[in-house]
Amino acid sequence: MMEYKGYIGKVEVDDEAGILHGEVINIRDVITFEGTSVAELQKAFRESVDDYLEFCAQRGESPEKPFSGKFVVRLPADLHRKAYVQAKLTDKSLNGWITDVVKSALRDR
Repeated sequence: MMEYKGYIGKVEVDDEAGILHGEVINIRDVITFEGTSVAELQKAFRESVDDYLEFCAQRGESPEKPFSGKFVVRLPADLHRKAYVQAKLTDKSLNGWITDVVKSALRDR
């Protein structure tokens, strides 16, 4: 994993071609990069993100932000009810309770 200006790149090895290639994984727009060494890959990653930001600026568009802090989760009705009840039992909103659960689950990562 690589990070630059809030954009996260995932890297894979292509043994047949002898290259490292990657893509930015935390936006819907497509940003890719590749290199034959770690240093070359890191440089290509930064250049690709910078090119994307420059392209957006030239078009007068806002670049896609990596995360807004909002996402929709669809749950089975029974699970939704259980989560809501658990949140109320701990004097939290459903959003606050889910945030705490996610933080706890990711603490060891």
